Amino acid sequence: MSNPSAPEPTSFESPENIESTESFDAILSQYERTHSRRSGEGGKQIAGTVVAVSADSVFVDIGYKTEGVLPLTLFQSAGETVEVGSKLQVSVKGRNEEGYYELSRMRVEQPKDWSALEKAFADKAVIVGTVTGVVKGGLTVDVGVRAFMPGSRSGARDAAEMEKLVGQEIRCRIIKLDATEEDVVVDRRAVAEEEDRATKDRRYAEIREGDLVSGTVRSVTDYGAFVDIGGVDGLLHISDISWARVEKPADVLTVGQQVDAKVLKVEAAGKRISLGMKQLLAHPWDAVAGKYSAGERVRGAVTRVTDFGAFVELEPGVEGMVHISEMSWVKKVRKPADLVKPGDVVEVMILGVSVAERRMSLGLKQTLGDPWVDAAEKFSVGSQVEGPVTSFTKFGAFVQVAEGVEGMIHVSEISAEKRVERPQDVLRVGQVVKTKVLDVDKEKRQIKLSMKQLVPTGLDEYIAEHHDGDLVTGRLIEVSGDHGTVELGEGIRARAGLVVEGAVKEEAKSGAPDLSSFSSMLAARWKNGPSAAEAKAEPVRVGQIRSFRITLLDRETKKVEVRLV
Repeated sequence: MSNPSAPEPTSFESPENIESTESFDAILSQYERTHSRRSGEGGKQIAGTVVAVSADSVFVDIGYKTEGVLPLTLFQSAGETVEVGSKLQVSVKGRNEEGYYELSRMRVEQPKDWSALEKAFADKAVIVGTVTGVVKGGLTVDVGVRAFMPGSRSGARDAAEMEKLVGQEIRCRIIKLDATEEDVVVDRRAVAEEEDRATKDRRYAEIREGDLVSGTVRSVTDYGAFVDIGGVDGLLHISDISWARVEKPADVLTVGQQVDAKVLKVEAAGKRISLGMKQLLAHPWDAVAGKYSAGERVRGAVTRVTDFGAFVELEPGVEGMVHISEMSWVKKVRKPADLVKPGDVVEVMILGVSVAERRMSLGLKQTLGDPWVDAAEKFSVGSQVEGPVTSFTKFGAFVQVAEGVEGMIHVSEISAEKRVERPQDVLRVGQVVKTKVLDVDKEKRQIKLSMKQLVPTGLDEYIAEHHDGDLVTGRLIEVSGDHGTVELGEGIRARAGLVVEGAVKEEAKSGAPDLSSFSSMLAARWKNGPSAAEAKAEPVRVGQIRSFRITLLDRETKKVEVRLV
C-alpha cells in the first residue's frame, strides 16, 4: 500500500530487460531482491534506522538503495514507541508490490537442509516458515521443505483466519520429523502462546502504578471494560471511568475505542492491572467550596434511592444526599422510593457542605415551604375545618386539614352520643370529616380537633329556645350553701343561686311594721291558707322541683345560670 509520506522506492528493471538496459542501479536492485530470497541472507540481522513513520507503516534505512518497511502494529502491540531516528535490528524477508523490502524483527533463520531441520527438532527451537496453502485438516508451510500444520495448531479460530495466514511468514516449532518419509509437522500455536506469555510477563514487569498509558478497548462488560495496553489487558472498572455516575459502561465506551488511562494498581502475581480514566481529570469536589453554600437552592438528578434517602447529582462527580427525614412536610415518609426515583430532576436546598469528607446534605421539603409557619393564623381556635382521615392510633384519628398539616381527634372528642373505644369503629381512612379546632401548637406541630363539639346537643337547643329573665322549672341535684346545681332538662345543668329572688329587697324595704298590712295577711291566711310568698320560705333540698329565673345565658361558652324564685 502506497503512502504519501513514505520515501519513494527505487525502480528497477525486470530480469528480461537487464541486458538491454544495462545499468548499475538495475543490476544492484535485481541482486538485492534475489539475494534476500535465495542466498540465505533472509535470516541475517541488519542494523537499520527509522526514516519515516506513517499511519500504518514504519520505514527503515537498511543500507540498501531502497528502504525496508515494518507494520506499525508490530510496535503498538508490544507497547513500544517508534520514531524517526530509532535504531532497529531487522532481517529482510523479501520485496513487496511497491518495491520496499519487507522486513522482520525475528532473530531466527529458515532451515536450509534436513540436518538443520533435525537439529531444530531435537533442540525444540523456533524456526521461520512461510504458509503456502490451505489443505484438508490444516495448512502447508515452507520451512525449507514442505511441512504440514494441523488447523488446531495454527492458532487460527476459524477457516477465514486460516485463509489469511496464506503467504505470511510465521514462527513455529517442529513437533514431528521423519526424514525417510519426508514428513514434517509444525506447530505455530504453541510458539504464539509462549511469545504471548513472554510479552505479557515483560509488560507486567515494565508497568508501574501511576504510569499513564494508551490502549484500545477490547471488550465491554456490565462492570467495566478491558483495555489492551500493549499485549496485556487492564481492567477499567465502571467506577473509574468518569467522575460522573456511569450506569452502563457501554453508554460511554465502545470496542476498538482508543483511550488514555492511569495505572491504579498492578498485581504482577495475579496478572491484574487496574486502570482509571477519571483520575486524569481534576476532582469535581476541588471546586465545591467556592461554588455551593448552605441555604442555596439547586437542581439535580436523582442517581440512586436507598432505604434511608436519595442521592442527587448536582454536577458530574458532585452528589449530595437527601435524608428520608428531609423529604416531606406532608407525611412521614417510610420509603423514599414512594416520592422519587432515579432520573427524576428535583429542586433541593443545601443544608450543609463538608469538602473534607466530600459530603453534602440536601433537603427536598425545604423548597416546598413549611405549611406550619402560618398554621396558627389559618386554623384559629374555635374555627371549623374539614379533611380526610389519614391514619389511626389507639387514642384517636389523624385528619389532614391542609397540605402538610394534620390534626388529631382524640377518641373522647369523636362522639357526644356514645363512648367510643376505638376510632376505627366509627371512622375510616379517607373519610372526610368536619371538625372544630380546640388548640394549635406550632412548635410541636400539633392541632387538637373535635367532632362532637360541632354536633348540636340538648344544651344547644335549650339555649336557642330561651332568653335571659325567662322563668323555668328545674330539679335540684346539688345544694351547697347559697348555691347549687339544677337540672333543667336531660343533660342540661346550670349553676343556681338559692337565695330567693327579691328576699333581700323586701327585707330592705321593711322599716317600721305596717300593722294594717299584717292584719290583712292574717285574715287572708285564715281564709285561704298559706300564700305563695310563704311557700318560698320552704327550705331547699336535693330532689326538689322548683321555679328559677334565668340570670345568664351565654351562647358562646354554652353557660347557663339561674336563681331560685
